Amino acid sequence: MSEDLTFYRDTWAEINLDAIEYNVKSMIQHLGRDGKVIAVVKANAYGHGDYEVAETAIKAGADMLAVAFVDEGIALRKKGMRSPILVLGASRPEDVQISIDYDLTLTAVSLDWVMQAEKYAADGELAFHIKLDTGMGRLGITKREELEAVIEFACTSAHLKLGGIFTHFATADELDSDYAEYQFAAFEKLIDGIAYPEWMIHCANSAAGLRFPGRIFNTVRLGISMYGLAPSMELKENLPYPLEEALSLHTKLVHVKKIAKGEKVSYGAAYTAEEDEWIGTLPVGYADGWIRRLKDSEVLADGMRVPIVGRICMDQCMIRLPRKMPIGTQVTLIGRQSEEYIPIDEIAGRLETINYEVPCILSARVPRMFLRNKSIMEVRNPIIQS
Repeated sequence: MSEDLTFYRDTWAEINLDAIEYNVKSMIQHLGRDGKVIAVVKANAYGHGDYEVAETAIKAGADMLAVAFVDEGIALRKKGMRSPILVLGASRPEDVQISIDYDLTLTAVSLDWVMQAEKYAADGELAFHIKLDTGMGRLGITKREELEAVIEFACTSAHLKLGGIFTHFATADELDSDYAEYQFAAFEKLIDGIAYPEWMIHCANSAAGLRFPGRIFNTVRLGISMYGLAPSMELKENLPYPLEEALSLHTKLVHVKKIAKGEKVSYGAAYTAEEDEWIGTLPVGYADGWIRRLKDSEVLADGMRVPIVGRICMDQCMIRLPRKMPIGTQVTLIGRQSEEYIPIDEIAGRLETINYEVPCILSARVPRMFLRNKSIMEVRNPIIQS
């Protein structure tokens, strides 16, 4: 392995790019021939690796990429990405020229923003989509009059190019909620009669794309489901096609010792051995995103579930082993060993949060290993490579 593919710690995440490809292609097939896909790769592709996921998604048939803010778009451009990139969040008008220079598509959240943005477009043409607020209460235009004014202003400007209109649902992942229907109706009312043959019209996130393939207008923003995760637990039981989870998290035993009954483990001396026990130390902790609330949860060692004991430290945590195991034994925190499997949803459940959060909080200290056909294609180690 060359130095740029090397990491010098026994903790890493594996990203199955075949799973990413499968999930993108499955959504495209689910939508039918006229459906377009925007692959959402914000937050370092939900912790999976922005460029590698973006490249895989585009090759799998995605039409565009989406990030949260300008810096993420620039980062992708500097890594060599040439496909269209939509910035979903609010951007400063004064950053319009840099966005033009990097060929980024920005989001217009008001008429005032569009008018200010044009003033900063000194050279070239700014591509943008209009964001409508249909009930999320976060960003966007709420009135038809303002939408029409933005369209008219863009059509008369030499520096603005409108490429789409979109909104975002608050409850599309909740099967018993009628609020998504309310937002559908609000979106339809706002764009009724507006000609958009060449624009991307996208109201559907992963949840809406999975549930309502015939009502996406012409584009879906594929986020969480691209990574093989269901948008909610209730939707997980009602998927139109199976999802393939892309991320797994691994480490190795770096120290093993036997402690006597009554001895303590970790900070606060909160864990006491109830009998003579084998304790293994893992080089992963809350600075990696394996946070303290995961104490008392389980990991996989030699194909068996074993418990974490004591408080999780910044860089390390300890597990109770059923027997002495050799140093270097692989331990899986997320993923599969033999017949045992710890999915991201299990970790999210222990943390009382949503599955989105689990991969997103994996820090840059954790190298990402990208796999195809179970073979290593690339390793990205931001600490060394930065």
